[in-house]
Amino acid sequence: MVSRMQLDTEFWRGRRVLLTGHTGFKGAWLAYLLNNLGAELTGLSLAPNTAPSLFTALKLEQGMRSHIGDIRDAALVKQVVQDCQPEVVLHLAAQALVRPSYREPLATFATNIMGSAHVLEALRGQTSAKVAVMVTTDKVYRNLEQIHPYPETAELGGHDPYSASKAASELLIASYRDSFLAEQGLTVAVARAGNVIGGGDWSEDRLLPDAIRAWENGQPLQVRRPQSVRPWQHVLEPLAAYLSLAQAGYQNSSLAQAWNFGPDGAATVREVVELARHEFGCGDVDFAVNVTGVHEAGLLSLDASKAREQLSIAPRWDLSVAVSRSVRWYADFLAGVPAQELCQRDIDAYF
Repeated sequence: MVSRMQLDTEFWRGRRVLLTGHTGFKGAWLAYLLNNLGAELTGLSLAPNTAPSLFTALKLEQGMRSHIGDIRDAALVKQVVQDCQPEVVLHLAAQALVRPSYREPLATFATNIMGSAHVLEALRGQTSAKVAVMVTTDKVYRNLEQIHPYPETAELGGHDPYSASKAASELLIASYRDSFLAEQGLTVAVARAGNVIGGGDWSEDRLLPDAIRAWENGQPLQVRRPQSVRPWQHVLEPLAAYLSLAQAGYQNSSLAQAWNFGPDGAATVREVVELARHEFGCGDVDFAVNVTGVHEAGLLSLDASKAREQLSIAPRWDLSVAVSRSVRWYADFLAGVPAQELCQRDIDAYF
């Protein structure tokens, strides 16, 4: 099925938008999209924590009001909201990695739970805001290692601190929505997206960035869990879904629900690596035989049929296209092609 989803340029032009996490991988892509759409964009995020950084490579600071700060600072969040008077809020800021969450559980819980609370508390009484899309994760579900995809009605849970913090944040979001924000006319929707790949991600402990770093340096890629199954998708898939959900939710408070955004199927880590190696043209891989290290889910897939049926949102690129375009982005960037040109190329192709 091809998505009928379209972004309404008239809706976004001049629209006051607050985007948290705008210096991260997904946040930078989303900021670039919103700049293209003509939004009046304000961002709040920590400074970029990778070198290179997509936020820096895209020179995004020149096209928006960029606030570098921590969402754990309630006073700062409140001041930014008061200053920009957002009509649309897209909350992406998070500690978003599983293995680092084991090393820094308190920081993970503080960022993902209390950081979300600070955003919602700052919106309480702000009548300018009409819709907020709160981004969590596909890992909020109590993982039963089952082959069946999880629908939005599945039980929430979380073994690792990252997953647990995101599941807990959903209870918080529901409480703020039901106790305060719905009655002031603010549609608060939750977006749960599958594993995201795409050019411009240089985070550690992510499959494609690790692969590109290893192969570019002539080293083998070390793969911990080659048989793990995930719902992989190109970064533009969930970002377009977030924007489409915000457009629809601006006028329709009944969309203040949780929404899964993911591909039609799932694939193993090994399958993704082999596709990436083929596109890159070379590269050695050491696939681990024995699973070691902290607990990570082995099998995870999403049922995104509700978004398909009620919002007309469905994937446009299958896994092979998503991996191919991602690896090509990195290869061309390493060859000297500017990040703006590469992101625009993918955006033009996707829409």
